[in-house]
Amino acid sequence: MTEPARTIIENAYVATVDAAGTEHVSGHVVIEGTDIVAVGAGAAPASWSAGASVTRIDARGHLLTPGLVNTHHHLYQWLTRGIAQDAILFDWLTALYPTWARITADTVGPGALGGLAVGALSGCTTMADHHYVFPRGGGDILGSIVDAASTIGVRLHGTRGSMDLGASQGGLPPDFAVETTAAALQASADAVADFHDPSRSSMVRIAIAPCSPFSVTSDLLREAAVLARSLPGSVRLHTHGSETVEEDAFCLARFGRTPTQYLEDLGWLGDDVWMAHCVHLDEPAIARFAATGTGVAHCPSSNARLAAGIAPIPQLLAAGVPVGLGVDGSASNESGELGTEIRMSVLVNRLRGGATAMTGRDGLRIATMGGARVLGRDAEIGSIEVGKLADLALWKVDGVAHAGIVDPVAGLTLGSQPPLALLVVNGREVVRDGALVRVSSASVARGVSRAVSALLG
Repeated sequence: MTEPARTIIENAYVATVDAAGTEHVSGHVVIEGTDIVAVGAGAAPASWSAGASVTRIDARGHLLTPGLVNTHHHLYQWLTRGIAQDAILFDWLTALYPTWARITADTVGPGALGGLAVGALSGCTTMADHHYVFPRGGGDILGSIVDAASTIGVRLHGTRGSMDLGASQGGLPPDFAVETTAAALQASADAVADFHDPSRSSMVRIAIAPCSPFSVTSDLLREAAVLARSLPGSVRLHTHGSETVEEDAFCLARFGRTPTQYLEDLGWLGDDVWMAHCVHLDEPAIARFAATGTGVAHCPSSNARLAAGIAPIPQLLAAGVPVGLGVDGSASNESGELGTEIRMSVLVNRLRGGATAMTGRDGLRIATMGGARVLGRDAEIGSIEVGKLADLALWKVDGVAHAGIVDPVAGLTLGSQPPLALLVVNGREVVRDGALVRVSSASVARGVSRAVSALLG
């Protein structure tokens, strides 16, 4: 049998983000096939150069980190950036629902390709996408997102989302944008059967994800939790929670409960659940998240764009809650870059809690190991350790924007995003020297422009 190809990256500043926070000022990482097989200080031992097809990368002047993990996105929204620029969440949604109700697989696919491309170019190797709008006759929308992730070469944690609480029933979305409860549940089961791969090196996993307390019925939330836990392959659950004060008011008025209390009543706290935003969690809610292992996707730029507030991330981390980083919808974060969210998360949480509330390395950890834990993949990805999958980001920190910086990690976590020299997913190159390897950025951009024209007319 042919021995697996081997890649040796050496002379890099290596931030492993392991449990001890190990860093090597000048270190090496060896990749064999899909796996990391060696990590350490100094140059790689000569023995790694024997007996295999070897590629050596001299990473002098570079920072090597785990690939970033995006725990919350809405890729279809790449098609509707720049709309309702000065609105809070409920007004923003109301403005956009009519346009989203016209999406199809033919438009979502190119839009997802654009969002995934920008994510990859910002150092992201795994992306969780929350898709919940499925117009009648729209085709295989989820399949188009899966195909887009395969084209770029990143891991996808897609979700089969849903809405069944239309305006006539007291919900926020218009009736034309929702499904029946039964249809949503059946489609969720079908999506898992069609796309979910629970294997160790899986490139696609599917979660079940009713959209939010103000867009789905209690029946759908309750039955979706039962469904996910009845399916093989450790199917996870995802939704929005405690994003805005308006959501809190909705839940208190309609259910007499806070969002956390309401969701817990319906089976929606647990170590197989993660929720986006969680801006307005009170102390009892944080305690329940910690006790149950419920994860949080922190989306600082979107929360700022929609004036939702600042999530209590230092308090969540101190309580032991799993916390990851997310960009949220491209229409509420027109950048879509996860790398820049690290800096944003640190800065906004310092505004709330003071200069010591959150360090740059805290930001890097939630963007890597934190996100892997939130998605249930911390045994496979999220840190640079022997035995983990080779998902790595190599950042150039000797250029004009970062040369001479005392701490290369600060260059990524507090400075401007460094140029991405290399992105590796499952041992395969996805980005090299700031360019996509498997598809051209120009062709992706043309596809996005055509899809936006088709959608907006």
